[in-house]
Amino acid sequence: MIPIDRRRALRAAAGAAVTGALATGCTDSAPGPPGSARVTSVPPHGHSPGAASGQARPADRAAPAPRRFPGQPAEIAHGPRDRARVALTFHGQGDPATATAVLTEAERAGARITVLAVGGWLDEHPRLARRVLDGGHDLGNHTLRHTDISSMDEEEAYAEITGCAERLRRLTGSIGTWFRPSRTRHATALIERLARRAGYPHVLSYDVDSLDFTSPGASAVVRTVTGQIRNGSVVSLHFGYADTVAALPALLDALERRGLRAVTTTELLT
Repeated sequence: MIPIDRRRALRAAAGAAVTGALATGCTDSAPGPPGSARVTSVPPHGHSPGAASGQARPADRAAPAPRRFPGQPAEIAHGPRDRARVALTFHGQGDPATATAVLTEAERAGARITVLAVGGWLDEHPRLARRVLDGGHDLGNHTLRHTDISSMDEEEAYAEITGCAERLRRLTGSIGTWFRPSRTRHATALIERLARRAGYPHVLSYDVDSLDFTSPGASAVVRTVTGQIRNGSVVSLHFGYADTVAALPALLDALERRGLRAVTTTELLT
């Protein structure tokens, strides 16, 4: 059980991150639904010229590549129901402080997560790619610009997938273990085909939507997830929202009480 005082401190830190980001007057190029409190991408103070140019230190070793899981469909929404494991998956975009807070809290609880990074976000914060991997988490592709991929023609949609894949390869030596399309829960047949062409045997969906992007409050995020989650679930969450950071300690505690282990999506299916 995570102490109450640490949860309060984490909530306070998340609130400060939101306040600081909003104070800059920056806006996200792809805002969330009306009423959401999206945390904008604010470069950390003192970042190096390499970070600003989208470069990071060379990977010590190549990150894991995508895998084919025999018996699994082209679009995976959950893992086996006979094991007490779940996958918490995070859309990788937003303020790096909240992203780091999520990673740190997950690691304190012994949990591993899956991060689907937006390519433009990696351009702004390239060191976070290695930070995710160094924590033992999965890192994947959530398109280049996080726009509505289902409405694009074939050429544009493929560029969205491969644009992010190229950034992941440059930063980690791999195109990432997973691809999740942007602005949609389910991939079209065209997007599935383009993902395979780009090197991703499966498209990653989910069976539990936390709705954290609507900023409903931390307790509501916990209730939504715990009310739907079961063995094998894949949960959709987001970096960049204060409610998500504040909800994570209580959510991880609830999973532990129910005997559910939070693992990477790769571990979920292995």
